[in-house]
Amino acid sequence: MRILLVEDDPEQLEPLHFALTRSGHIVDAASDGIDAEWLIGEKDYDLLILDWMLPGKSGVSLCQFYRKSGKTAPILILTAKDTTADKVQGLDAGADDYLVKPVDLEELLARVRALRRRSPLWVGDILQLGDLSLHLDTMHLTRGENRLKLGSRDFQMLEYFMRHPGQVLTRDRLEQALWEWGEEPESNAVAARVKRLRKRLQELDVDSWLETVYGMGYRLANPINQLN
Repeated sequence: MRILLVEDDPEQLEPLHFALTRSGHIVDAASDGIDAEWLIGEKDYDLLILDWMLPGKSGVSLCQFYRKSGKTAPILILTAKDTTADKVQGLDAGADDYLVKPVDLEELLARVRALRRRSPLWVGDILQLGDLSLHLDTMHLTRGENRLKLGSRDFQMLEYFMRHPGQVLTRDRLEQALWEWGEEPESNAVAARVKRLRKRLQELDVDSWLETVYGMGYRLANPINQLN
């Protein structure tokens, strides 16, 4: 998933960012409400994690702004405010879940998985292409009895390809989807990551499924489906 994480305390932002990225998510991080509001207007996210108390604009205000824009991704609010009245205010502002600080990282990741399952855009924990299965919770890829564990970068790219099966994805589109806000990938970065992913797919004898469409981009497709 692509996640917007907004937290003004660097001592909390850093471990949260690391834990989410290590779990295979692409995370745009912001430390104030103004940057976060700009990102909400410019980009599409699958999940927002918003601290309540932020410089510039509060997490609750961002939550209301996001809902008024008509966007529907789940929102998780993080806060030290722990009264029932606070929780009601956060949920009434449009949040889907509420986590009181200090944050336990394992609990946070479980909440993220739960919110993903509730989203109509992200039904299920396994992506399927032919007999190839990508397990989103564990970042394992299986084919028959064979199974391999993917690193977060390979997982992110394969997940994106499997969510767009048979489509030719340009280098620009892959850069926008797979690199965090503010990162500037080198000109050969996409090609290098495709090459590395192909090498992993070779272990399940499906590396030929990831095609280079010369002059256009890359496509992941099951060859059997292409013959039908």
